[in-house]
Amino acid sequence: MYRAPDQRGRRIVITGANSGTGKEATRRLVAAGADVIMAVRSESKGDAARRDIRKEFPRASIEVRMMDLSSLASVRDFGNHLLREGRPLDVLVNNAGIMMPPRRVLSPDAFELQFATNFLGHFALTNLLLPLLLEAKSPRVVTMTSSAAIGAKIVFDDLQGERSYKPMTAYAQSKLACLLLANRLAEIARERSWPLLSTSAHPGHTRTNLQTSGPNMGTDSTRKRLGFRLVPSMDVKWATDSLLQAAVDPKTTQGEFYGPRFLLVGNSHVAKQPRSVKSADSIRLWQVAEALTATRPPQV
Repeated sequence: MYRAPDQRGRRIVITGANSGTGKEATRRLVAAGADVIMAVRSESKGDAARRDIRKEFPRASIEVRMMDLSSLASVRDFGNHLLREGRPLDVLVNNAGIMMPPRRVLSPDAFELQFATNFLGHFALTNLLLPLLLEAKSPRVVTMTSSAAIGAKIVFDDLQGERSYKPMTAYAQSKLACLLLANRLAEIARERSWPLLSTSAHPGHTRTNLQTSGPNMGTDSTRKRLGFRLVPSMDVKWATDSLLQAAVDPKTTQGEFYGPRFLLVGNSHVAKQPRSVKSADSIRLWQVAEALTATRPPQV
């Protein structure tokens, strides 16, 4: 299991930090001395996760702050709060996500919910927090994607699934968009000679509540699960290794993509990016996202 190097004095924001890989990343980063802000949609769940982590690490520096990634207003409120505080941000972990609601659901901004939460919310958050990241010594943004990005496409003439909504197709598109976000941000950092590293990771097939929360959305059930039971899977502790290495490993270089060695399971390593990345227009997607979110990187 990957052990994070000393993180004392470093400030880290983790989205979706109350459960799954986000909670495990929080636990291991505060163990290494980091000051972690848990960005969560549910305050009660965030508080419960913080209490749980502090049972193991009583002196852990953890804050719980509310943010709903599906709402651009909520993302702006969160980002503006940090900007007003003015403290440099060392790492942004774009981890939160939603997976495969059975029916097409719209965000408060009238975007398809998976595209809004997994991609557009993180895109806006990243742009809003870049001024604080660029004030840090060795800043980094890591964006969580998925093996579902393999074979996915960005359907520019139906990004919101208005003509055709299929849960898995929409999820895969949103996760490919996340990978393109990380790659394009790395290119921008190179072009502008920023000290920022932009990396990405996927956790393989992980046993988390992501596989139940999405499929049960909008229904009276709490028992529906995605039907991957015969597929090899990993405990969340091992699945978080890829995310942590992408976020804090000192050997990581610009644009690297981490994942399990055997795609769905295995030790974390620098993985080969899927072919779907090469056929996608990351510059066009970035421009569309700028227009949809009314955010863009600072001109520095």
